[in-house]
Amino acid sequence: MKMSFRWYGEDDPVTLEQIKQIPQMKGIVSAIYDIPAGEVWPLERIKELKSAIDSEGLELTVIESVPVHEDIKLGRPTRDHYISNYQQTLRNLGEAGISTVCYNFMPVFDWTRTNLTEPLPDGSHSLAYEESTARSLNPLDGRLTLPGWDLSYQSTELQAIMDEYQTIDEEQLMENLIYFLEKVIPVAEQVDVNMAIHPDDPPWNIFGLPRVVTNRKNIERILGSVESPRHGLTFCSGSFGAEGENDLLQIIEAARGRIHFVHARNIRWTGERSFQETSHSVHEGSLPMIEIIGKLIDCGYEGPIRPDHGRMIWGEEGRPGYGLYDRALGATYLNGIIDTWKMNQRTEDKDEAAISSRSQS
Repeated sequence: MKMSFRWYGEDDPVTLEQIKQIPQMKGIVSAIYDIPAGEVWPLERIKELKSAIDSEGLELTVIESVPVHEDIKLGRPTRDHYISNYQQTLRNLGEAGISTVCYNFMPVFDWTRTNLTEPLPDGSHSLAYEESTARSLNPLDGRLTLPGWDLSYQSTELQAIMDEYQTIDEEQLMENLIYFLEKVIPVAEQVDVNMAIHPDDPPWNIFGLPRVVTNRKNIERILGSVESPRHGLTFCSGSFGAEGENDLLQIIEAARGRIHFVHARNIRWTGERSFQETSHSVHEGSLPMIEIIGKLIDCGYEGPIRPDHGRMIWGEEGRPGYGLYDRALGATYLNGIIDTWKMNQRTEDKDEAAISSRSQS
């Protein structure tokens, strides 16, 4: 696997110089953050981003993300215009040598948490989600804003969009996603770009909005809707794992050969549909991180992986979930699992070869 790190550009307090000092760090996951959803990404802007990363001896492994305009998700008559712009952005990314695009289809709001600084027993703090708190929140009153959210909408426009979604159920949203995929995946094939859809975070409906990238059944339907090796999944352990009924190993198996990107993150379940993010360690979270990474290796996954979200430790301040220190520890922990699993695989292969040789003689 190619260890990678999320970087938010020149304004990110975590620098490329710091990132490249993390052992075995090869790639950068980034995007152009000031282009509104639905507009074409200029080729020159893409090349500028890539050049800045190349100059530090790193590689732009994944664009995360090219946002999908709400008109596409809602299935409005204007969606074909925004799909055309998306197609052109893919062409420009392909021309710049970008191989993977991570994107999501979450209506209105990206990943959602109810507390950005929930304390942990060790004195650090991290992102947390409490279902009862989420149910009491009104995302329109401005009290809750998160780093992943598009805040460009005016309050009246956002209210209109939220109202329109009341007529969109999960089946209609799924159909709108498939319509989008049928249009963009052929372009992705033409320009050799992997499209990797990210699961909804958390993987259930929030604020009265439908969500469909949530479980194995839906992933199988999404991947089966357009049969192309370029149409795949971003496997995010923390997103899928927030729902205790999701079997993460089964999801990996269902998407075998179609996983193009991995977000590795551990969480601790704190109640029904409630969780807090922890270190990546299997000893602190509820997810079987060793088995998850091992399953990915056994399925032949060799693509980019990044330590996803981290605690704020050692007094660090910065973008919630995206500090340097704990994500660097996470990368090192993940590398340890990968190296050990592969070493054990080689030992087992040698043992099997020796047994086979003795039996033939």
